[in-house]
Amino acid sequence: MRLATIKRFGVEKAAIITVNGAVLVEAVNKAFNKSWAENLLAVIESGHLAQITEWYKQEGEELLNDFHETIPTEDIEYGPLYRNPSKIWGIGLNYVEHASDLSEVAPNTEPASFMKPTTSIIGPGDTIKIPHQSERTTAEAELGIIIGKVCKNVTEEEAPNVIAGYTTIIDMTAEDILQRNPRYLTRSKSFDSFFSFGPQLVTPDEVDEVLDLKVATIINENLHRENVVANMTFQPWNLIAFHSQVMTLLPGDIISTGTPGAVVIRDGDIVSCHIEGFESLSNKVKDLKVN
Repeated sequence: MRLATIKRFGVEKAAIITVNGAVLVEAVNKAFNKSWAENLLAVIESGHLAQITEWYKQEGEELLNDFHETIPTEDIEYGPLYRNPSKIWGIGLNYVEHASDLSEVAPNTEPASFMKPTTSIIGPGDTIKIPHQSERTTAEAELGIIIGKVCKNVTEEEAPNVIAGYTTIIDMTAEDILQRNPRYLTRSKSFDSFFSFGPQLVTPDEVDEVLDLKVATIINENLHRENVVANMTFQPWNLIAFHSQVMTLLPGDIISTGTPGAVVIRDGDIVSCHIEGFESLSNKVKDLKVN
């Protein structure tokens, strides 16, 4: 199943994606006598996601394919999946090839992780804003993992059971700031608009093998870099287990798993994250130093 947050008359609402478009969860509640949360983060936090997924598999998919209140695909305006997760973890240099791009050695004993503020979140089609403080900002396509249950000290074997699903992410870095001093990592990652998130949450049953997914950074419709999740130094289940040993992970928390390659972005560019089998994520770029 695939879910999203859809903008309707200025309000962001949870929706189920069908072959014909999107159906708001509030419309499902009304039509089928359900009482599920109507905000996507609340759907995850409340445990309703499992109920919706089960209903969808048993009868919902067929019912919604001909649903009278479907928003046609061409009329969908996506927002970010949600705006206020309790935390966002990013993983640096998780593909050896990307580390070589930056003339750095890839970590091989523990993940090089960092955190980002929720104020950095934007959604599909929103504008990435290169700040006045940076002359060299990069964008990085990444696979995102969304936590679905409260968890602490989980093993790699347990990790698949605590996720809500996957999504596409574009993570930005003011690379020139970072290169001045590695201790500036948090600042270089934290500007407004530096974390694009969405458009769809893909539930685990839609992904046969996460390690087989191809992740690509695209700039102006040209492939910049592509790699397979299996080539990560620290793969998804390891990342969940490792970070759950640091702190309790909560429903809606995001782990952005690292990029196959960062690309320098400039005013007027369009950067995209393509993951095989997922809806693509794209954002335009505005350099705030350019009038």
